[in-house]
Amino acid sequence: MKLWISVDMEGINGLPDDTFVDSSMRNYTRGQKIMTEETNWVVEEALKAGYDDIIVNDSHSKMNNILIENLHEEARLITGDVKPFSMVQGLDSSADAAIFIGYHSRAGQPGVMSHSMTSGVRNFYINDMVIGEFGLNAYVAGAYGVPVILVSGDDYIAREAKELIPGIETAVVKEAVSRSSAVALSKSKAEKIIREKVALSLKHKEAAVLVPPEKTVLKIEFCNYGQAEWAALVPKTKIIEETTVIFEAENILEAYQAMVAMTELAMKCAFS
Repeated sequence: MKLWISVDMEGINGLPDDTFVDSSMRNYTRGQKIMTEETNWVVEEALKAGYDDIIVNDSHSKMNNILIENLHEEARLITGDVKPFSMVQGLDSSADAAIFIGYHSRAGQPGVMSHSMTSGVRNFYINDMVIGEFGLNAYVAGAYGVPVILVSGDDYIAREAKELIPGIETAVVKEAVSRSSAVALSKSKAEKIIREKVALSLKHKEAAVLVPPEKTVLKIEFCNYGQAEWAALVPKTKIIEETTVIFEAENILEAYQAMVAMTELAMKCAFS
């Protein structure tokens, strides 16, 4: 059996602010260590459940954060940037299930380090439904018929995930106090919660597949017009409603790659 795991960083236990997730800041190496430990707990539980093919996709920033020298020997790691499918690289119909670790709530919402891909995005929309990173990634899984059976992070991403996928297991390893502070758990308590929830999700796999719409209209609302101008350089896009760029895709996979290109281009705007 094959398990595909996406590991972001903002939702990892004990990481309250950007000093832990920005490679230029003082707590980043601590964040890497904790991120890798949480990943290993998931891998170990998957092995116990009989999974023999485990793919880990590093899904934060430049996507080279997980410490390969400390990663469980039975996991294969997709690391580095650029990836054509970013946070969902390597996910396809060969996976029996997907798990999202260290995730966070979408831009404009409460939650530790809440955002949507980059600081320049106010909102993502799929067919006029506002959605965050979790939802976009779950839609890609759904395009391949793969259920997202568990997400870990703070209490706000747990709520966001349950609204989209009834039956999903959630491992809440911290509670948001503000966007840059949290009530965190001890390492041993977080480990217990993650291991128990992973084992439960792998045993039952009751989460629904989040099926994407057949025709996909992607809209991205940026923080300023300059970002929208850069994003609108992607073919088939156009600016509407001031700082919003629209892209009419054939399917969610095309929409996702357009999102990656648009957000990367938008960050070239020098003045925010």
